[in-house]
Formats: sequence, C-alpha cells, structure tokens
Amino acid sequence: MLTVSLLKRVDNSGCGIVARGMSRRENPLRVIEFRYPEWIPCNVVILPATWHKYRERLEEILLRHPRLFPDFKKGSADFDDFGHMRKGNISTDAWGCKWTFLVSGLQGQVIEHPLDDWSKLNSLRWPDPEAGIPTESGPIISWDKIEAMVRSTRERDYPVIIGMPHGFLFQRLYYLRGFRNLMLGFIKKPSPLYELIDRLTEYYLELVRKALRLNPDVIAFGDDLGTQDRLTVSPRAFREFVLPAYKRIFGCVRSAGVHVYLHSDGHIMEIMDDLIGAGISVINPQVRVNGLDNLKAYKGRVCIDADVDRQVVLPFGTPRDVEEHIREIVLELGSKEIRARIRS
Repeated sequence: MLTVSLLKRVDNSGCGIVARGMSRRENPLRVIEFRYPEWIPCNVVILPATWHKYRERLEEILLRHPRLFPDFKKGSADFDDFGHMRKGNISTDAWGCKWTFLVSGLQGQVIEHPLDDWSKLNSLRWPDPEAGIPTESGPIISWDKIEAMVRSTRERDYPVIIGMPHGFLFQRLYYLRGFRNLMLGFIKKPSPLYELIDRLTEYYLELVRKALRLNPDVIAFGDDLGTQDRLTVSPRAFREFVLPAYKRIFGCVRSAGVHVYLHSDGHIMEIMDDLIGAGISVINPQVRVNGLDNLKAYKGRVCIDADVDRQVVLPFGTPRDVEEHIREIVLELGSKEIRARIRS
C-alpha cells in the first residue's frame, strides 16, 4: 500500500480521519508497513496566512467535513495568530541565525549567518538539547510541552509522531554558513565543514535519543534537497557531506524500532535509493517536480506520502481537477487492491 498523504499529527487545524473498523493509530501504521490498511490517510495543512485571508469561510469548510477534521471546533482557530512569522518581524532563532519575514504567516529568510566566517565556529551558540526541540526559525518547544502533546495524541488514539525542525541538516548548514559559503565549501572541502557536520549530527542524535524515550511511532524530519528540476547540490556532494549524517541519525531511530518520516521539497529522484538505504520508512516528495512515473518505480520499497501538486492544480485547478489529480496519484502509486476498488 502506498499513501496519498500520511496522517502526521493533529494540531489546531484538527486534521485527521475518523476511524471505521480499524483504529486511527493502527491504520496509518499499516500504511507505512504495507499491511493492508482500511483507508488511505490524508493530511491537510492550513497555513496561518490562509486562516488570516479566508477566516470564517475556511472555518465553515472544516466544520462541513468532520471526517477530515474530527477534532476541529468552531471558534478554535485564531485567524490572526502568526506567532513570530509576522511581516516586518526580525527574530533570532536558537542557533543565532537572524530571520526576516516578508509575508505574515509564511516562513521567512535568514539575513545574518552566525558562521559566515569559520573563525566563529568555536563560539557558535548551540541550542541546549535538554531544553527541547528548536523550531526552524522560532523558539524551542520544551520537552514538557512535547510530552503533553504525546499524551494527548495517545489518548486520542493517533500515531505518535515527534517532529524534528524542518531544515534540520542540509538547510541548517546554509542557515549557519550562508548558501554561497556552503556551496564553496562543498568544493573546497575545508576541515571546519566536516567538524560542523559532525557536531550537528551529534546534536540531532542527542535530540533523537531524548525523543525515543517518549516511545513514538514515528520521528519526522524535513530537509529540502531539490530545486524545480534537479538537486540543489550534486549527488556526489550529497553523498559525501549529507548522507553519512542521515545514515547515523536515521539508523538510531530505526534501531529503536521506530519509523523515519522524511519530507523533502524539490526534485530528489537522483538520491531516492540513497534515502531509502539511509533508513527512511516514509518519503514525502512533491509529485509535480518529481513525476508520477519516476515515483512509481519505488512502489513497495518505501511508503510514499505524495505531496499533491500545490504549484498548479491546488491553487488554479477546479474541484474536478483536484479530484482527478488525486485519483491519478492513487491509481499510479496504490496497490492493485486499491486500484481495483477505485476503478469499480
């Protein structure tokens, strides 16, 4: 079985699927493990900017679809809550990277890199793993809060998925160094670059070990590795600088009997075999930039949480276009049993 979208978590949007005969926890795990789930899970992510624009109209849509949003309650969404991601805000993350935000409710951009010179490596401010898990551009989420979220998720019978911050390794390298500096480093190969990667790997291994104590079903990672039509770096550079860290971190998770979920935007087909070999259980790729025919080659080797086309179909297509797009994904990536049910 391959999935259109893996149920990752239940948050303020109340995303989920109401269980039928099979439990809400068991069904997604059966999807990951190719054990004949009862339904195809889905996950609908609603950005703060979307809530801000559509407000009550969006709220009414969620209320009309309780099977998709079983935990959503009227009035529970704050239409104007952007957190630190507010237009014009300048904030510094747990690593000392300074961010600016151009559109309220959307992710920002690093404008000051604390490791723009290697002489600053020894004085770099590292987040305290005892404090919690740092978000990509904002504050640290404390372990107390994470433990409370785990308890709540378990009580509601959803799979427990603990997420590491998006951009946890490859992207964090250029957040710290600056993109141009990092690309030059992949060519010149200075010794501090290897030291930084080793220290970053050890830091995430420590976070993973702490997360594993909470007995999750899945630990999720996000690292955008591709552009519209190719990898951001060569496959050779990826295999030399990034892949060894992935293998150590993901291997730690898998050795504990926990699944690894990896989100990665952009074209990543040249390294799919490497990612699978590193130990991922689920890959969340963009369908448009990678192509269904290419993704289809990995049926049965890894669970595919297909990121439906949000460049063209979702923003510009009709409801019928969206329906046909999802139907095509299921027919191309699903098992023969699912295809038979869809066609009948």
